[in-house]
Amino acid sequence: MRSIFVNLPVEDVAVSRAFFTALGCSINEQFSDENTACVVIAENIVAMVMTPTRFADFVEGEIADAHKTTEVLIALSADSREEVDRMRATALAHGGSEWKPNQDHGFMYGASFADPDGHVWEVV
Repeated sequence: MRSIFVNLPVEDVAVSRAFFTALGCSINEQFSDENTACVVIAENIVAMVMTPTRFADFVEGEIADAHKTTEVLIALSADSREEVDRMRATALAHGGSEWKPNQDHGFMYGASFADPDGHVWEVV
């Protein structure tokens, strides 16, 4: 099975830790320190949230400011409409912000939010 590691720059690793644990994620401390948190979203989905200085070690060029430009849409599946709504409500209650209205296409239902650093997450 393949895994996916999403790497994201964040201003405050502690704020990101609190935000993602509120959403039900765990932190793999083996790969975390004061500059990085290894956020386990699912068995094979991990977000590495890093301070801009640490993130810069892995990239060339300018780091996007997700509050000003959308650099990526990260979409996660959910088991039900209720789970979609619960995740969005939890995100908004813990420092996330609204991004776009919920979308109901009959066969697919989704919601979105921005995390405290402006990265866009969709739950479908």
